Amino acid sequence: MIIPVEKERIPYQFDIELEGTVYTFEIHYNGDYDFFTVDLLQNDEVIIYGEKIVYGQPLFGALSDTRLPSAPITPLDPSGENDEVTYDTFTESVFLYIDAQTEGDVNE
Repeated sequence: MIIPVEKERIPYQFDIELEGTVYTFEIHYNGDYDFFTVDLLQNDEVIIYGEKIVYGQPLFGALSDTRLPSAPITPLDPSGENDEVTYDTFTESVFLYIDAQTEGDVNE
């Protein structure tokens, strides 16, 4: 499953239900260095602030917190054409996939 991100609205936040819990994602873009970050909130409480979105690396993967979603959320390009998360690739060919850690795990 892809987490829908509306790049033209960034910075913005949206709610999504994962594993029966409603999370708020807040997406930001750093134009100076061409990268995106995500803040994760639950019930208006910040769980993670400023997590950089890195291609092929599960979001929040280096963190241990029971409030985090257990399924990995990984930026991937199923076509294999891109291996970076940039303004040009994010939401065009690179998407945030739930429960996929490699391009081979993506079921479109």
